[in-house]
Amino acid sequence: MHYDIHGLTAPDAPTILLSSGLGGSGAYWTPQIAALAEKFRVITYDHRGCGRTGGTVPEEGGIAAMADDVLEIVESLNLQKFHLMGHALGGLIGLDLALRRPDLIDRLILVNAWSKADPHSGRCFDVRLELLNRSGVEAFVKAQPLFLYPGWWMSENAERLAADDAHGVAHFQGKENVTRRIAALRAFDVDARLSEIAARTLVIATRDDLLVPYPRSLRLVEGLPNATLSLMESGAHAVNVVFPQAFNQRILDFLVPAGEPG
Repeated sequence: MHYDIHGLTAPDAPTILLSSGLGGSGAYWTPQIAALAEKFRVITYDHRGCGRTGGTVPEEGGIAAMADDVLEIVESLNLQKFHLMGHALGGLIGLDLALRRPDLIDRLILVNAWSKADPHSGRCFDVRLELLNRSGVEAFVKAQPLFLYPGWWMSENAERLAADDAHGVAHFQGKENVTRRIAALRAFDVDARLSEIAARTLVIATRDDLLVPYPRSLRLVEGLPNATLSLMESGAHAVNVVFPQAFNQRILDFLVPAGEPG
């Protein structure tokens, strides 16, 4: 597992591990790293089958196998307790770990995540897989921003999106890996077990998320015993990229509330 450490370096420094979504790249969190690095040891990583980690996503195991990859990093760094922030698929990894290893998770941040996939999300995944299988990698990559960003943001960032497209094609994780990762997303279901997760949790959602309808986040808050909702009006699925300053402030307010040391 390839991972990077940013910010504080002391072994006993407060630590937050960031887990990205379907794309699987630790670089997804670039807009958050500087803000978090002032107060935390920040760990980002490339999921198995993605980026610098490489390899193949296992056919069996689903989200739990992806959480096992995080445990490999935890063991290598000898982490005893840490915060975890996960975006979409990364949030599912966080939920899995909070159920299986509650001793490790201090505070949990779930960004446009879910306890059980929504049928609408399934429709979106069907379309994306159809593009991949019938039209190829370039069409799959080019369609990706439609599920991530608001239309106005894409219009204002056309050059960046073109560069992202080129990078996405050049470093595509492979059809088999994408298919298995989407299958894991669709199979994940801890809806009946949310009450078992005791970690203090911040649930962040956006009303205009095309991929994951925000009622999925409302369900998380309803089921988790110690959850708080932060519902943003805009920002779509990748709200941490679209509105990084507002997003980062909400994260810091949750992790380091006024009056607490840090």
